[in-house]
Amino acid sequence: QVQLAESGGGLVHPGGSLRLSCVVSGGSIRNYDMSWYRQSPGKQRDLVGLLPEGSSTNFLGRFTISRDNAKNTLYLQVDNLEPGDTAVYYCRAQRTGRSYWGQGTQVTVFS
Repeated sequence: QVQLAESGGGLVHPGGSLRLSCVVSGGSIRNYDMSWYRQSPGKQRDLVGLLPEGSSTNFLGRFTISRDNAKNTLYLQVDNLEPGDTAVYYCRAQRTGRSYWGQGTQVTVFS
């Protein structure tokens, strides 16, 4: 079974940066559309950004999504963090008829 494991979250001051990782096991990351979502308590899970199959990097303002096929890992670089970025961040792998989620990693931005 495909499994995803996020890491890299933590406590960060506004203006700081984080790089989240999502290690995929049980399947090749090359075969999936990959994406990052985030969710705060009491709110719905929202899409941060999508990295389609065959694409290596996607720039989305303060967010950069990339994949390293050799390491079978998806990354989310977040720059200039804001308090509104506080959430649990989830990694997702998608292909036709299938979708897999990680357990999430907590990002907390405080001043």
